[in-house]
Amino acid sequence: MATILALVSSLAWGSADFIGGQFSKRYPAFFVVGVAQAFGLVLMLIVATLTGAWSTPTDYLPWAVLASVSGFIGLGLFYVAMATGAVGVVSPITALGGLGPIVLGLATGDQPTATQYVGLLVALVGVVLASGPELSGDTGAKPVLLAIAATVLFGICLVAIAMGSRTSAVMTMTGMRASTVTILGLVGLAALLQGKRTRIRSGRHLGLLGAIGVLDVCANLFYGLATTTGVLSLVSVLGSLYPVVTVLLAWRFLGERLKGIQYLGVVMALGGVAAIVA
Repeated sequence: MATILALVSSLAWGSADFIGGQFSKRYPAFFVVGVAQAFGLVLMLIVATLTGAWSTPTDYLPWAVLASVSGFIGLGLFYVAMATGAVGVVSPITALGGLGPIVLGLATGDQPTATQYVGLLVALVGVVLASGPELSGDTGAKPVLLAIAATVLFGICLVAIAMGSRTSAVMTMTGMRASTVTILGLVGLAALLQGKRTRIRSGRHLGLLGAIGVLDVCANLFYGLATTTGVLSLVSVLGSLYPVVTVLLAWRFLGERLKGIQYLGVVMALGGVAAIVA
């Protein structure tokens, strides 16, 4: 079950990133994030109520806030790095965010088999290659440093989700979304005070923004649940395959041509998954 949940989380994360990336060309990136996160919060409030999770001990709360803040700042740094540097340099670096929970899992006693160790390594390398590394590109030090910082923060976010989920995956996601929406609400208020306004242009756009939020929060929830029932180091790899999903969706729906190295990366990622599951 943990394997299925982790793979579904990657599918949801990758799909949300694909749709969000397209909408970020039409609307300010943080506006897209804010509206999507608001939808995610509404969903989690409903889930928390239906499951009776409100009575859960609040041990999850610090982890939820940490996941929210680290994820939000990491996303901001990632956007800046993407805007100021070569995408082919920045994206593969941030694809390594899954290393955080892998290290935590191994440090706290995870004992994968030899085959799973090989699968873990092959899958990680595959994700980086599938992200489309620019081997000959030239970019400054600042975007690279920002990407590294974003990667560390993404790793912290995944670790915080895993730790909070030990108490309650549902309430960790609810607290995380509440914290993020509060932060983004303050950012939006500051923008309004400066006279900056953004309006959603159609009901279809609103629906797709809602879909981003639902996919994203489901990805987080499924990943959190997977960490409570499976081996953390392996679950984190399976949950970090989302760049492969985004790349394949861009190839299928946007007609983007993949580099040879990306095809190799996709094959390696899938082979690594097969080894881990086996």
